[in-house]
Amino acid sequence: MARKSARNNGNRGESPVTVKDVALKAGVSVMTVSRAIQRPELVNEATREHVLEIVRSMGYVPNIMAGALATRKSRLVAILLPTIANSIYSIAVQAIIARLSAAGYQSLVGPTGYSPENEELLLDAILGRRPDGIVLTGTLHTPNIRSRLASLRIPVVEAWDLSDDLLDTQVGFSHEKVGVAVAEHFHAKGYRQWAVVGIDDPRAMRRCHSLVARLEALGAADVQQQIFPSEATWEVGRRGLAALLDAGARPQIVFCSSDTVALGVLAEAASRKIAVPDELAVLGFGNISNGQFAYPALSTVSVNAQEMGRQVAEALLRRLEGVSGEAQVDTSFEILEREST
Repeated sequence: MARKSARNNGNRGESPVTVKDVALKAGVSVMTVSRAIQRPELVNEATREHVLEIVRSMGYVPNIMAGALATRKSRLVAILLPTIANSIYSIAVQAIIARLSAAGYQSLVGPTGYSPENEELLLDAILGRRPDGIVLTGTLHTPNIRSRLASLRIPVVEAWDLSDDLLDTQVGFSHEKVGVAVAEHFHAKGYRQWAVVGIDDPRAMRRCHSLVARLEALGAADVQQQIFPSEATWEVGRRGLAALLDAGARPQIVFCSSDTVALGVLAEAASRKIAVPDELAVLGFGNISNGQFAYPALSTVSVNAQEMGRQVAEALLRRLEGVSGEAQVDTSFEILEREST
């Protein structure tokens, strides 16, 4: 009986395909194959595509851990974010992953559920995989996280926030400045009766607190609040506005922790035949794509999640190359007024 000469990882009893096999079939060196897989930016496009096609056709699975031991680099970056359900985070993460992938890094994404304790558990699991860099959402971390990362000296970028207590590098904006800007902008337009509807997210609450403080300084009445310990959903928006109105509150404007919550507020207002913006103005946060197609079109605070994601990736790549760069990158924000205000 003739022996099969072809080798494939998927067939039992056959030797796994090696990097040497790939190199031989592709007509290149082993080093070129390794670079095409782990450092694609170092290989010209034609050669890279040829090698990767051979890799796919032969079913070669690179031994990442062996490469990590040899080079002391895993080519792995961990990205921790509150949720994958909110498109504003997914847009940013996609931009981060795309840029890191182009530089030869693989990304491991983990949702924390807005919990610093969950963030710590995830980080413990991820550190065992020896990531080259880490992206964290926000600047509020447990003392254990701060001490561990400081001792390990892994490049870290904190995204979506700026603070005076840096772990390493920060890329984001000031949530306090958002609250102040919203208060001043709409107070100047004549809004005096305010309400906030949202979730118990630390960053959202900082926007809320700064909004309330600035409105108090401007002489506005008490700000009514409906805050829920849950994910940002339309249901939160509907329940929040319903609770306000059923309690007798009559806000002129509602500032929401996210556009998703604001769409729920719009839906509840429509169900009660409340005219927006004549009887009630609604402002979201995040500038998700669906907001501009709502009826009426949703006003929002835009933070340009895609650009922020790109800046996060660039900052991390600089750190991975040993370049310090700027300790803080302010990506800023913009109030976008549409029909709902």
